Amino acid sequence: MELIFITILFLGLIIIGVPIAFSIGVASLAGIATISGVPNTMIPMKMFYGLNSYVLLAVPLFVLTANIMNQGNISRKLIDFSVALAGKKPGGLGHANVIVSMLFAGVSGSSTADTAGVGKILIPNMIDKGYSRHMSVGVTAASSTIGSIIPPSITMVIYGGLTNTSVGSLFIGGIIPGLLIGFGMMFVISYYAKRDNLPVMERVSRAEFIALLKDSIPAMITPLIIIGGIVFGIFTPTEAAAFSAVYAYLISAFYYKTISFKDLPQIFVDTLKLSCLSLFALAAASALGEFLGYFRINTYVAEFFSDLGDSKFLFLFIIVLFFLFIGTFMDAIPAMVLFVPVIYPVALSLGVDPVQLGITIIITLSIGLVTPPYGLCLLISSVIGELSLDQSFKAVIPYISVIIAVLLTVMFVPAILLAF
Repeated sequence: MELIFITILFLGLIIIGVPIAFSIGVASLAGIATISGVPNTMIPMKMFYGLNSYVLLAVPLFVLTANIMNQGNISRKLIDFSVALAGKKPGGLGHANVIVSMLFAGVSGSSTADTAGVGKILIPNMIDKGYSRHMSVGVTAASSTIGSIIPPSITMVIYGGLTNTSVGSLFIGGIIPGLLIGFGMMFVISYYAKRDNLPVMERVSRAEFIALLKDSIPAMITPLIIIGGIVFGIFTPTEAAAFSAVYAYLISAFYYKTISFKDLPQIFVDTLKLSCLSLFALAAASALGEFLGYFRINTYVAEFFSDLGDSKFLFLFIIVLFFLFIGTFMDAIPAMVLFVPVIYPVALSLGVDPVQLGITIIITLSIGLVTPPYGLCLLISSVIGELSLDQSFKAVIPYISVIIAVLLTVMFVPAILLAF
């Protein structure tokens, strides 16, 4: 009876527009209050302990890195280099859009930061060069999902904190799938370029290309430093995130000279606003997990999958369908916080590798960033491109098929996760 009440309350709050983090918190408090003998102080205690993790400090630090890069116009440097790298080929700006998303993903760890930073520049540029709004918005929204797959990735940090899985292993595991998604999207763009006779860019001179490369190198080596430092034991993920924030500021302030010390207060405020949303959802979901624990939800989930047999592929297939549904109306972080602790023990019992499970869930939830009604990357791109949400969604469908193809590969060929 209590579970029915809490479910109705939770869904009701979401329907009337209460943010998911607060909906989870209210539902948790109401749920604990219905259990006799459990003090209400359990809620703040579990919320505190839910955030009492060293690795979670990486979340606001990677957000800070992304904000510094956007404020410092580093995204502009990466875009200019990507446009030059695409060369004189049909649909070059579309290819550049994907390339810069792959480069930006390796620095910021945030898909929404990618959409905002890159979309504001490339979407109007593509439209001015003769690309349709349909394609300009679709490519930008879809390619920005790579930000949560190519390391460093904030969602990987969250998953690692929830399951005690090595964040370094997750980072390495995301490299090949992220690259496959990017190259797959470029293949789709090549098809449209030939079919629709898309504009051809002018090839930059050799001297200009070298100049753009030199200007971009300080930004592009950031992911190499972060990932290399973690893999070789120089940094912990949190230390790597702190280093990336300091490094982003140093190259922005002293190499590119695009920000100054007086810009930091506003950057810190923006970082706090974005970080608090994710971390409060994490804290609230920890409290909800405590409430669900009293009703042995983990046991019921385990019994459900045990009735289906011991096939880990069937398990992963059901997990993908579940998170595809959840991702349509919930952000990746609260979705993982709510459900990963429930399914993780079952996955281990079936012999599913923790890294494979994590990458599968993260890729699946990245699709939710471009599917309505939540679809935050889709929403940002549609607003920038002045295209309706339904038309924007139609534009990303071909690219979603690429993500799904790579997702199936991760499920059935997990060896690619350890290729590096």
